[in-house]
Amino acid sequence: MKRRNLISYTTAAASSAVALPALSQTQPQQIKWRMATSWPKSLDTLFGGAQRICDRIAALTNGRFTITPYQAGEIVGGLEVLDAVQQGTIQCGHTVTSYYKGKSPAMVFATSVPFGLTAQQQNAWLYHGGGLEAIQKFYADFNIINFPGGNTGAQMGGWFRKEINTVADLNGLKMRVSGLGGDVMNKLGVNVQMLPGGEVYLALERGVIDAAEFTGPYDDDKLGLYKAAKYYYYPGWWEPSGTLDVLVNLDAWNKLPKEYQEIFQTAAYEANLNMLAQYDFLNGEALPRLIEKGVQLRVFSPEIMKAAQKATFDIYEENASKDGSFKEVYQQWKKFRDQVFNWNKINELSFSQFSFLGSTDINN
Repeated sequence: MKRRNLISYTTAAASSAVALPALSQTQPQQIKWRMATSWPKSLDTLFGGAQRICDRIAALTNGRFTITPYQAGEIVGGLEVLDAVQQGTIQCGHTVTSYYKGKSPAMVFATSVPFGLTAQQQNAWLYHGGGLEAIQKFYADFNIINFPGGNTGAQMGGWFRKEINTVADLNGLKMRVSGLGGDVMNKLGVNVQMLPGGEVYLALERGVIDAAEFTGPYDDDKLGLYKAAKYYYYPGWWEPSGTLDVLVNLDAWNKLPKEYQEIFQTAAYEANLNMLAQYDFLNGEALPRLIEKGVQLRVFSPEIMKAAQKATFDIYEENASKDGSFKEVYQQWKKFRDQVFNWNKINELSFSQFSFLGSTDINN
């Protein structure tokens, strides 16, 4: 596919969030777009992130640029958003690009990867560490430009119908798990299946799958997953953060006035930061509710964690040796990961270990 030259939009989002351009009084006629999403409306945080972007764009353009969001299945299926944007069926979409790793394993870096970056680290990489520039360069081959448009924060490890204590317990398990985490679980003996969010509960309840992950307590409660499986595992090592992307058809993007391009980026930037804060609040409320309903919290054993980590970095090296796009993004990402991990060991880890695990009684 033809690689296109992109104007440098990578750093504009952060700056435009501070100072928006004044709208010209001679703007063209009203622009109307459609946005396909991967979410049912019942998942109000995820679909709400798409709605927030559309609402802010309308507000900041005085109604001159409007985008209507559609839930999964209204225009295309939840796992078909990228194709629809690439082909120009719709102008833009809201999704997670790890859903489309079958097109290229490099897709996963835009969302999250196993044993990767926290949400704060992911934003640092995307906005200031060259990550968004590297991903936009890759997406240009698909006639798409992307912008972060939400983040779930660190996710849970999913719902299991039986306890999982060893790697041997994973063998033959049928599990819904997305992204590169699915490749890792497959390497550990799991029969991985990919389902959109709206189909997860029925598959788990009917025994089509034995386990499933989605995001975290708030959304998982909404989906009713606790009704089909009682063991709730953590941590979600395959998604230590979860960036949602706004995908825009590059031909449609290039036809937008400059002012509208900057407003679009500003709306996506706001939605990215807002969703992360919203999830931290909502998940903190939802987890105690799930426990009251009889959910059993379980932590993945050190044996499983170590096996998963080893399999993860083996897969990274395998993909890098076979796929040039993956190698290019992976090497840039890994350099940033090493740097930010070394820093956060000093400023974040020491504080977290004391404050999260230590006594909460200041008098002790």
